[in-house]
Order: sequence, then C-alpha cells, then structure tokens
Amino acid sequence: MKYRKILAMALSCVMAFSLAACGSNSGGNADQKEDTNQTDDSKSDGDDAADDAADGEEEGGSSSGATDITLWTYPIGNWGDSATVEGLISNFSKAYPDINVTVEYLDYTNGDDQINTAIEGGKAPDLVMEGPERLVANWGAKGLMVDLSDLWTDEAKEAIYDSVESACQNNDGVFYEYPLCMTAHTMAINRDVFEAADALQYLDEEKGTWTTEGFQKAVEAVAASGQAQVGAVFCGGQGGDQGTRALINNLYGGTFTNPEHTEYTANSEENVKALELLKGMEGINFDASIQGGDEVNLFSNGTLAMAFCWNVSQEKNNAETITFDVLPMAFPTESGDPKLCGGIWGFGIFDNGDAAKIDAAKKFIDFMANDEAQVVESVKASSYWPVKDLGNIYEGDDLMTEYSKFIPFMGDYYQVVGGWAEARTAWWNMLQQIGTGTDVKTAVDEFVATANAAAAAAAN
Repeated sequence: MKYRKILAMALSCVMAFSLAACGSNSGGNADQKEDTNQTDDSKSDGDDAADDAADGEEEGGSSSGATDITLWTYPIGNWGDSATVEGLISNFSKAYPDINVTVEYLDYTNGDDQINTAIEGGKAPDLVMEGPERLVANWGAKGLMVDLSDLWTDEAKEAIYDSVESACQNNDGVFYEYPLCMTAHTMAINRDVFEAADALQYLDEEKGTWTTEGFQKAVEAVAASGQAQVGAVFCGGQGGDQGTRALINNLYGGTFTNPEHTEYTANSEENVKALELLKGMEGINFDASIQGGDEVNLFSNGTLAMAFCWNVSQEKNNAETITFDVLPMAFPTESGDPKLCGGIWGFGIFDNGDAAKIDAAKKFIDFMANDEAQVVESVKASSYWPVKDLGNIYEGDDLMTEYSKFIPFMGDYYQVVGGWAEARTAWWNMLQQIGTGTDVKTAVDEFVATANAAAAAAAN
C-alpha cells in the first residue's frame, strides 16, 4: 500500500501539468451531488452561451440550418471540466456536424436551483447529465422528461447491469435516464495513523472490509493512541449524506427504504442500534458544523483519521493535499457482506416540445454511451466505471484497479423513492438532533414520519 504515496506525488504532477496546459479548473467530482459545496468558475460563460442559443433558435434550428441543443452537466469527474468536455463534443461534432451542442457547467450547490429556475422560465436545457434521483425521481416524476424507452433496446438491456437498468426507470417502467457510468461510494482510513495505533489488525486490508466489532476496536485503538478526532458523523447539511446513510445501514444490517422503494424504513431496530453505538463511541463526533465536502478536506489534511464520504475521485482530486497512505474501506458490517451506496450517472432529456431537439439529444446520448470508439473515452472522463462490460478500461492504473474491488459490493439504489429531497433534509436534521442529545428512537421515528409523508405526497 505504500506505493500510494508515490502515486499521489505522480498524480499531483500530472494534475499540475494539466492545469497549466488547459488553463482551467476541474469541475469537481460526481459524489459532490451528495457531498460538497464546490462552485464552478466556467459557469458564467455557459449561462451567456445558453441564453444566446435559446434566443437564436426557432423550432430547434439556427441560422445555419443546424439543430442547436444545450447540455447542462453536473461535475461528474471531468465532465465538469470544460477542456475535457470540449474534446468529447468535438468527437460528436465530427459524427454529427449538423448538431451544435452548447454546454452549461453546474455545481451541486446551485445546480438544482439553476435548472428549476430555467424550467420555470420555459428555458430548460435539452440534455442534462446526472443521476436517477434527479432525472427519474424528481424531474421525471413531475412529467418534465422525455421517455427514453426507444434507446433501451433489447441489446442495451442485455448489456447494461440489471441494478442500473432498474434505477433508470420509474415504477411504471418508463425510462427517464440512459446511463453511462457508475461507482461505489466507500469510506477511507489514514493507514499511517491506524498502523501507528496497531489498529490494522482489526480489518482485512486486502479485501478492504471489516466487521462492526473490528470497527469498534479500531476506533478505540486510534482514539487511545492520541488521535483526538477519529471520525465525524457530519450533519451540517445534506452534502455527503450517502456516507452517513451507508455507515448506519451497514453496521447492523439495517435498510433505508423498502425493496419496492415506496416507503422509508430507517427507523428499524438495526439502525437505532447503529446510531446509539456511534453516539457512544469515543473519537466519533456528531458534527453539525460540517458537510461531506468539509469532512473530505479534514481527512485529506490529516485532522480526521477516517472519512465516511469517499470514493476514487476524492483521492484523485485531493492528491496534492494528502501526505499519508490512504486505505479505502467498505463500511463495517456484522455479516461481512457490505452494501455500499452507488452512484449512477447518465443523460436525460427535458421535454421542451421540440421534436428536432429531442431527436438530436438522443443522437448525442447514443453516441456518448454506445459508440464503440467513443464510450470508453466518455466513461474515462467521469473517472468511474462503465455500466456495462467494456473490459478493463483502466488496465495499468493501480488506483482505479484498487477501487474496482468495491463495485461488487454495491447495494440497492434506493435514491428514487418519492419525497427524496425532503427526506434528505430530514436526515441531517435528525442527525443534528441526536448529536445534541435527543433520544435516538424518537429522532429516527420523526425522520421516518417526515420522509414517508413526503413520499405519500409525491405519489398523489
């Protein structure tokens, strides 16, 4: 594992060269959708371009006779980096010279507000790149998205993993997303600190797994060694909540929703037990001052000895800051069978009533996700893994190979339950309540009541 320190230095050099050569910042990483407050400097140019394109279009056309479409993308790896995306679009333009694509770069702090404002103003983007919790459970459920069932051919269904296919459609079988890439969110530990505390004995370093008992003993050992802050149950907002959900659900085998994704079940006996365990552990604090992105920063600079909001992009993006050996880990469980929260990202099309634009947008999706020569580049730009078998696209990349071992641990993609936005807010409010002394069972029951009320309202 010590190779990682050398690798981090190499990545740092590569990133520095890339920034100097391209003259632009990366737009961030995909789990920012649930974990950080980054902004994007390239956004203002995209705003102007999108407005100009909208003003100059009529029935999907332009003065040159081409079809103009807009792509708004959240920062999914380097899909948030203008230089990378321009290269991908250049490939598309060679195949479809009569389709012009204008890009808007979003972040996870203001992106939802920007899209909702555009919807209200009748200027929704044609294409948006994100995940099922927005494309399917939010805008799709509101009737704002185009049914993409024609892209989901028998061949596509055969190739794309079943769990991904399931997440991209609503309960009636209508597809609002066509997927491109996926990842499994993990946690991570400061291996140097754990080694010094003799805590590595409590985990399986090769598999990246540990038991709930091993987790307890490891945290106790690290805290006893003088590490003031071992880990933080961050709850300053919804950012990074996939980490706290996975931690709590895994410790004793609890669930967040039912299998049908119709109601929230987080007040199970197993989850109450997990929260009571965390609340009583020395070295684990319920911290209402930070969100997931803050926790990532505190882990990367060595303040925290573990992070619950982690994946391979976090390690790559923080390579310049990290001076220790990072050991990615699955969340601890009694059974030894972790269920990790996954990220799925792909494309959806807003129904703006223009058949030419919709057709052009579908061509863009098909090219980026299905063209044999293009799809590998499209996936690599995300820094994640394909949603279908494309072989080992990261051969020779030690870091990606290491993190790939967590993909088989991906659990149910439950982020498509109705009332999801309200449930996420209620979740961090619940964690704050527990951190300030509210009875765990009382707080979790209140969360479930709030979340299920929102789910019921969304179903009507």
